[in-house]
Amino acid sequence: MARRITAPFGARSLTAAQIAAQAETVDRPAGIVAEKWRVLHDLTAAKARLGLSSATLVVLEALLTFLPEVMLAPAKDTPDLVVFPSNRSLAGRARGLSEAALRRHLSALVEAGLVIRRDSPNGKRYARRGEGGQVTHAYGFDLTPLAHRAAEFAALADAVRAEALAQSVARETVSLLRRDCAKLLDALDLADGDGDPGEPTPAELRECYNALVGGYPRRPEPAEVAALGEALEALALALSRALIARQESKKTSGNAAHFERHIQSSKPDTPVGERAVGDRKKPAGALESSGERAETAHTAIRSTYPLHSVLEVCPQVQDYARFGIRSWNDLMEAADRIRPMLGISPAAWTDAQDAMGPEAAAITLAAILERSDSIKSAGGYLRTLTERKRDGKYSLGPVLQALRRERLNRNVVLG
Repeated sequence: MARRITAPFGARSLTAAQIAAQAETVDRPAGIVAEKWRVLHDLTAAKARLGLSSATLVVLEALLTFLPEVMLAPAKDTPDLVVFPSNRSLAGRARGLSEAALRRHLSALVEAGLVIRRDSPNGKRYARRGEGGQVTHAYGFDLTPLAHRAAEFAALADAVRAEALAQSVARETVSLLRRDCAKLLDALDLADGDGDPGEPTPAELRECYNALVGGYPRRPEPAEVAALGEALEALALALSRALIARQESKKTSGNAAHFERHIQSSKPDTPVGERAVGDRKKPAGALESSGERAETAHTAIRSTYPLHSVLEVCPQVQDYARFGIRSWNDLMEAADRIRPMLGISPAAWTDAQDAMGPEAAAITLAAILERSDSIKSAGGYLRTLTERKRDGKYSLGPVLQALRRERLNRNVVLG
């Protein structure tokens, strides 16, 4: 049966969508195969992009059930993908839709280019069979476009799923930042010590937070979610610096010789704080570039803990480096390789890096590796350290000191 363009029965006219759908099936290369339920799954994910309703997809699912094969494998000059159910049979498999609704959704499928009408001379749906029982002519609905456009539907569905995931992650990030900022503000109100000169006051920071949250719509657009996330991230950084500055002030006046004072070292950046307060007038603006934030954290850790001293007390991490550890990047790459081996989830690892910084998190993981025999759950232990870091109760100094003492004691015993 030659695949030429056919016209519908009766008063129905041949539309541009019908011509386009049939033209795409002409002279297509042989060998195209698609799994019909996978195609339906992708169409369900991308139905909004294609202008399809759920009821229309129910009718398409019903049409697919009349194909005995699972795979859609169109061949030239054969009616293999033409189904010809009666309206009664089709309605029975389409959740009992009325005949009027059935006709409406069938027309929607035709106009969307998902099926092609192959109408008989009298408009009935039926098939003619040869002497061997095989179908030689079939009149009904041709499902060939589903096979030919399967890759297009899969790509569209993947894009829709990726966009939905990105929006979900962005909303989760905003929720976490709102929680963090609210608790950081409460902690700042109760904190002792003095802030840095020129630093925004707790009242100003709270006013900034209220302005950001108060202007957040109940049903935000993706761009609004992203903008609020950036603004809250910068505000959380400014609050963290204010808390650290007060902690440093308290330590300097009370116990300046304590070793952990070096771990909590902070380099307040006055313009960042000023931007955080100024952002009350433009909550969508970025308060500080990620590069500037990262550079501050990198400098503090790398200057406090030389790489060679870390490797001296955590030698096992070098066994997981591909080409040895000669730089901080090598250490962080080795930590990424160790993380799944210790049973630490990607979420827990990302959370630790956000709270501690990438270098400090890598050192922490190297320390956990050294004590892996005595730690039952490395993932739970890392989450505990992450929360302690956020509460200002964890620093690397005591951890590395303890490992150094254990190593010295072991050498004494062996000696």
